[in-house]
Amino acid sequence: MSNFAKGLLYKFMLKAKFLFEQRKLDIIFHNPNVTAAENVKIEEYASFNFPKDNYSIKLGTGVHFKKYCHILLFPNARLTIGPNVFFNNYCSINCLESINIGDGTMFGEGVKLYDHNHLIDNTGENIITAADKFTTAAITIGKNCWIGSNVTILKGVSIGDNVVIGANCLIYKSIGSNTIVKSREEYIIENNGH
Repeated sequence: MSNFAKGLLYKFMLKAKFLFEQRKLDIIFHNPNVTAAENVKIEEYASFNFPKDNYSIKLGTGVHFKKYCHILLFPNARLTIGPNVFFNNYCSINCLESINIGDGTMFGEGVKLYDHNHLIDNTGENIITAADKFTTAAITIGKNCWIGSNVTILKGVSIGDNVVIGANCLIYKSIGSNTIVKSREEYIIENNGH
């Protein structure tokens, strides 16, 4: 292949990538179920999986999604993200009921939010996990929190304001404001003298 042909192919690929990314942004910014304030930034390779209707997303001013972030919503789900919230690369939000994130909160790489769990029946001899039935409970994360890399936050958790959660923690119960949770087998909580 000649250098000229390689150059044309490269330009074509760049244009195709631009159009693909632009179409994904149109899904967010020209969507009647989405309210987005000014200066929302969504970087390349983000992915969105939304139902046809009956869901709500509210994005505050200055919300920033880095590369490879993923958002999944089911019908009737509500996702609210306050101003100046930052999601680093590879964050994942899976919302079947409700997730609310306060102003100025920051997420490290690979953070995962799940406001649901598969329905489990353990009344008989065998444990049966339903593939398409779920239990749900809202997640609420306060203002000015720092959620470290690879943290997973599960359904029903409420996190107060000014909370720091260390990398690799599994958060399955609520955390009060002004608290530090360190990464260990169990929660080790420093409550700032409160």
